[in-house]
Amino acid sequence: MRRTRILTAALALAAGLLTGGPPAALAAETPKAAVAADTYTWKNARIDGGGFVPGIVFNRSEQDLAYARTDIGGAYRWQEASKTWTPLLDHVGWDDWGHTGVVSIASDSVDPDRVYAAVGTYTNSWDPGNGAVLRSADRGASWRKTDLPFKLGGNMPGRGMGERLAVDPHDNDVLYLGAPSGKGLWRSTDAGVTWSQVTAFPNPGDYAQDPSDTSGYASDNQGITWVTFDESTGSGGSATKTIYVGVADKENAVYRSTDAGATWERIAGQPTGYLAHKGVLDAENGYLYLAYSDTGGPYDGGKGRLYRYATATGTWTDISPVAEADTYYGFSGLTVDRRHPGTVMATAYSSWWPDTQIFRSTDSGGTWTQAWSYTSYPNRENRYTMDVSSSPWLTWGANPTPPEQTPKLGWMTESLEIDPFDSDRMMYGTGATVYGTEDLTDWDAGSKFTITPMVRGLEETAVNDLAAPPSGAPLLSALGDIGGFRHTSLTEVPSMMFTSPNFTSSTSLDYAESDPGTVVRVGNLDSGPHIAFSTDNGANWFGGTDPSGVSGGGTVAAAADGSRFVWSPVGTGVQYTTGFGTSWQASSGIPAGAVVESDRVDPDTFYGFKSGKFYVSTDGGATFSASAATGLPSGDSVRFKALPGVRGDVWLAGGAADGAYGLWHSTDGGASFTKLSNVEQADTIGIGKAAPGASYQTLYTSAKIGGVRGVFRSTDQGASWTRINDDAHQWGWTGAAITGDPRVYGRVYVATNGRGIVYGDTSATDPGTEPEPTGACAVTYTVTNQWPGGFQADVKLTNTGTAAWNGWALNWSFPDGQKVSRMWNAEHSVSGTTVTARNVGWNGAVAAGSSVAFGFTGEWSGTNAEPASFSLGGESCAVG
Repeated sequence: MRRTRILTAALALAAGLLTGGPPAALAAETPKAAVAADTYTWKNARIDGGGFVPGIVFNRSEQDLAYARTDIGGAYRWQEASKTWTPLLDHVGWDDWGHTGVVSIASDSVDPDRVYAAVGTYTNSWDPGNGAVLRSADRGASWRKTDLPFKLGGNMPGRGMGERLAVDPHDNDVLYLGAPSGKGLWRSTDAGVTWSQVTAFPNPGDYAQDPSDTSGYASDNQGITWVTFDESTGSGGSATKTIYVGVADKENAVYRSTDAGATWERIAGQPTGYLAHKGVLDAENGYLYLAYSDTGGPYDGGKGRLYRYATATGTWTDISPVAEADTYYGFSGLTVDRRHPGTVMATAYSSWWPDTQIFRSTDSGGTWTQAWSYTSYPNRENRYTMDVSSSPWLTWGANPTPPEQTPKLGWMTESLEIDPFDSDRMMYGTGATVYGTEDLTDWDAGSKFTITPMVRGLEETAVNDLAAPPSGAPLLSALGDIGGFRHTSLTEVPSMMFTSPNFTSSTSLDYAESDPGTVVRVGNLDSGPHIAFSTDNGANWFGGTDPSGVSGGGTVAAAADGSRFVWSPVGTGVQYTTGFGTSWQASSGIPAGAVVESDRVDPDTFYGFKSGKFYVSTDGGATFSASAATGLPSGDSVRFKALPGVRGDVWLAGGAADGAYGLWHSTDGGASFTKLSNVEQADTIGIGKAAPGASYQTLYTSAKIGGVRGVFRSTDQGASWTRINDDAHQWGWTGAAITGDPRVYGRVYVATNGRGIVYGDTSATDPGTEPEPTGACAVTYTVTNQWPGGFQADVKLTNTGTAAWNGWALNWSFPDGQKVSRMWNAEHSVSGTTVTARNVGWNGAVAAGSSVAFGFTGEWSGTNAEPASFSLGGESCAVG
């Protein structure tokens, strides 16, 4: 689930988009520049999750204090009151974009206000900067930074092992950090301010996923993988005597010091042929538990074992729940119930098919039970139930054949933790979300426990493209790993990602400016079409037909009236078609790999850019001609947009620090461009609704202006710019896409590489949350069909007031616990027991006295009574 992100970052770096040299000297503090900015409110367009969560850490001394780390999307703190996650690293800026990758996080059990994060995304050339250790004395609300003399790899192979960063539980000024790339073990004795290598540590590791990988990604030595203290060997104020360290070395995976890190030795008798992904100590019973795999993960793993090491006697015991011959995965996700230390859990982290597995023992690994097991193959019996109604897209819209199920229990399950204060609460990370339960001990009682997403507030998608149509859904997205979404509401989780087909990653999308119901998207898929079309504003899709040679999505453009499309896919040259892509023809006069866009007025005009040249077609993409424009960026790190409503008005952003770099404007269809002298660097360009009283639409860009990197807005055609983000809201790299909202002045949507879709609203207009209609309403609810376990219902909603509605959201609760399976002519979401049905783009306007109808299928058991009440905008509706 991270191949796309790796590629995205690599291509961006190769194109020179991500600039900035290595950090300053060790332990340096770098002040941030302050620039006056408009006051904006920033939120995420909710997706909830969407990426890999390799680490979850509970504080051992304060209840409900927990942190999560992501591989490219920063770190988060748990908010118990709201059951949500709060992002902690949004301050990371453009030049330090790599510091959004978190390789480890540590919460101080002596002083719970202290938290530390080891940050850095890649150890190879893809990330130009070194790693750092961030330290906070206020639980991540603010940070100070110590730069390191080596790189860290939050998105590298082995990132699910850990934790590599640890605080001494007795002398909390002492921290250890395990480094990759042969850099060894490091220690701080001043609460993370300065660091030095532990020269006495004998083994920097030697395991690499693929030593032959010339990119340096898979060939890097995964190094020191975890540090664990034995708290029984110390006392308050003095350093803990016994420390265990995991090393990426299959013959020498575990080392120990018994003199507070002065000397180290390989533990005798340990198993070989494996890497220890986790080392968790039960000090009460004197056991060190170890989860082993034959590879570093998080995707791979063929064999694995679980071992228990008796710290007092030196005895090793194989406590694996299955025979080695029956494993096709490695073990990880190791945790101990601190209230009942004999209870141990672990995961089969790399078991993608048919599902991950979770193992549980209540006798220190003597015997085990499993989260699911076969009754008679392929039938399964689960000890759990899953409720993903808060994130319904986690089903992937799939209908798998047993033994697969949807939603899956998970995959890439490297992090699983039992709350040290609550034996009933467990959280675990997957490649797409954080799952958890609050009735875990029902497992032992023989009854089923419930697993739900515990991920709200944690947004971790990598965004490749964004579109904000003038009507219909306010936002469409092209995302890495999970394809993309149609957001009919920015504050609710969409019911499903784009399907039919499901791209592993969407790379580009566009809509017809004068017919926004017509939408096209392209992306990557192992088998099947790389292009899809929609005629209902992205609510439903059908796959197109690929031209010969296509191997990836590339970029795509829709004609202004939706009559034709131009596609620049990976693997072959630029293509054009009339209709919906059943037959493609090669465009002439434009090189393969060009970025393509459409004029937003003239359906016959398309534009392209490649290697410093701008190309124009006036015959629907059949032929292109190179423009005479000069002075444009020589590389391919360029994004450009045509202005809606004005023929031939084009804005182009991009470049590299060693050449032409900035923002250009053309008013003659690309025949010539003028570079804006007041923009030093620009990487994206977006267009939104004009400011009140302005005659030209609003421009948005991720750029460097006045010596400051940020997100900027211009309401006067680029003559002047206002920074609209601030130093607390930077989100690392924001160079993929940006767009304004054509319906709400000041609203802007920003693509991040791991923090999802961020949108901002200006305080000047303060649109706040999306308005919902209120007033008189009536509802007719009819069950039209019913069968064992299922039913179909139709709902008619009537506006009985005197004012028209511009969008609606109807709420109700089922009396017998019924659940909606699929809804049409409306989008639905569920919060607790409340169902919300919202309009889709075409049926939001309901005149006074008019009605709108939608339907759904659902599940029921026992009885299927009709809802007793409905509400619209907080007002009750009459029920007919």
